[in-house]
Amino acid sequence: MTSLKASVSPHIRGSRTTHRIMLDVIIALMPTLVASVILFGFRALLLTAISAAACVAFEYIWEKLMKKPITVADLSAVVTGILIAFNVPASMPIWELLVGDLVAIVAVKMLFGGIGCNFVNPALVGRVVMFLSFTADMTNYSYPAAAVDALSSATPLALIASGSIGWEHFMDILCGVHGGVLGETCALTLITGGLYLCAREVIKPIIPLAYIGSTLLFSWIFGSPDPVLSIFSGGLMLGAIYMATDYVTTPFTNLGKLIFGLGCGLLTSLMRVFANSAGAVSFSILLMNLVVPYINELTMPKPFGGVTEK
Repeated sequence: MTSLKASVSPHIRGSRTTHRIMLDVIIALMPTLVASVILFGFRALLLTAISAAACVAFEYIWEKLMKKPITVADLSAVVTGILIAFNVPASMPIWELLVGDLVAIVAVKMLFGGIGCNFVNPALVGRVVMFLSFTADMTNYSYPAAAVDALSSATPLALIASGSIGWEHFMDILCGVHGGVLGETCALTLITGGLYLCAREVIKPIIPLAYIGSTLLFSWIFGSPDPVLSIFSGGLMLGAIYMATDYVTTPFTNLGKLIFGLGCGLLTSLMRVFANSAGAVSFSILLMNLVVPYINELTMPKPFGGVTEK
């Protein structure tokens, strides 16, 4: 008689590990880290290294205290730390950055069971907590020495909203020669990293394309002065490529991913045009994270032979 072994899903496993996926994300983020060091100096590297190390330490200490398996080798805490650092300006006090790291790892990730159990993106929550708690420091943007006059006094998003800059500044905006946080300025390196992740099949391009495209469309509908330039500023590329694509907090199906990206774009456009919000990308993704269970329920295909519940 043949014996059958019953077990919970998944029943088919791939060879790709969490460690390998996170390593690919780190590799994709390296061009932007290099660009931030060139633009803002070695303090950008210092903040990124401290943030990554702090996230690893917080996760390790928590798991030791709770007598849980140590999971820091999966590199997810390193990715969270890098993304949090990319969301602060070069002048950010280190102790305030550590507050964001602590909130992201302990309050959002570990308290809910660790990787795969959080219902919102930990790095984004850390960013929002810092933005609400240390607003002055979070908006005390550094400016590269090479920034032209128009881009040396305010962020491109603020200048676009006031109609103060135009297409003559496109290359400066694309290459990050303007003020802002560490990881949002150089759109060119963010896009390069995103193409690497798509080539490695770490992410699907559905959410980034839907998010960026819908932001462009809705910004134009709502009357943004320059909707095309706006998609290269304000952290949209960083959010769309590296945060809105988080496996845990985004829908399972392709249709669900499309709806998620469109929702992020709609909310971002509304907040930018009508609320002039510097945190539009972060708040939009977090709000859409909250409705992911409902998107999954609506878009999940019916099993073969299954009966739809009334």
